[in-house]
Amino acid sequence: MTIKSPSANAFVTAARKVYHPVGFTKGTLALDTSCTTGEDANQPLDCYYYSEGSIDRIGILLHLATILPAAILTCLQFVPVIRRTFVLFHRINGYLIIILSLVSTAGAIMLARNAVGGWMDVQMGVGTMSIAFVSSLALALYNVKRLQIEQHRAWMLRAWFYAGSIITMRLILVISTTIISSDGYMVPMTCDRVFTLTGSQNRTLQQHPECGTYFSGQEPNKVVLVSATMNGNGSNATAVLSLGFGAAFWLAFTLHAVGVEIYLRLTPAEANRLRNVSYQRQLEAGMKNPGRAGLTADSIGDAARWEPQDQQHPAHSTESIEGAK
Repeated sequence: MTIKSPSANAFVTAARKVYHPVGFTKGTLALDTSCTTGEDANQPLDCYYYSEGSIDRIGILLHLATILPAAILTCLQFVPVIRRTFVLFHRINGYLIIILSLVSTAGAIMLARNAVGGWMDVQMGVGTMSIAFVSSLALALYNVKRLQIEQHRAWMLRAWFYAGSIITMRLILVISTTIISSDGYMVPMTCDRVFTLTGSQNRTLQQHPECGTYFSGQEPNKVVLVSATMNGNGSNATAVLSLGFGAAFWLAFTLHAVGVEIYLRLTPAEANRLRNVSYQRQLEAGMKNPGRAGLTADSIGDAARWEPQDQQHPAHSTESIEGAK
């Protein structure tokens, strides 16, 4: 289906090439204008819960308003020239990212109960992601405070690999919805929600005559089976997306969790270089056990004791301590 949009300048045109292919029709967040009602309405996935003042509405606004700028600012943190040249910016930006990330995680937790159908696999996924993300940020911050730069790098990479699985999840979801749509799956849904998503009592009764008891007030919590397919109205789209979201979430998270560990093990030279930098900084700061002042395997585990290498770092002698002292 071709998405028609008003004419725009070059920047907006380029941006649409990014968000149109993944299903977004607008480049702005406008819950009130997108969550419409009426005979021709075709509601977005979770509009049912986005009433004024609801916990879900507050959660989605908090989450989107903070995670998007946090993700953009994080990209700057991984640019070598910024870390080495603009040290103060790197530190301040790091604190800002952590604050935005914590607020964003709080918003996601507020959404978890009803997100994409509110199934337990989705709730558990949001909880797991939140724990992994926040724990990794906390460990990254602790290690940089202890001047353990290689561990700071490792935990920051883990944190944002975990968070980045949301993007991969969307790609997997596109594939899974196509498969699910052609396989005849059904999803239980209350008539109240079906009515809200379709925006029409007539349409609701045409597809689900049994919802007549809901409209008559006899069964306010009446549940019906909705066909999970993208070739339908809002309730059908909600059914197929809620059915595939949890599976896509867990698969993407697993791929990223494994992927970051593979990457860290493929870059031991960089980790060792940064550990030597850490050793020098900790030595200059007068810390006990320089080289292992942070959370290293040889300080809290049974790894062999690490020894500094007698080498110079002419190209990286000004390597900044990522984050804040």
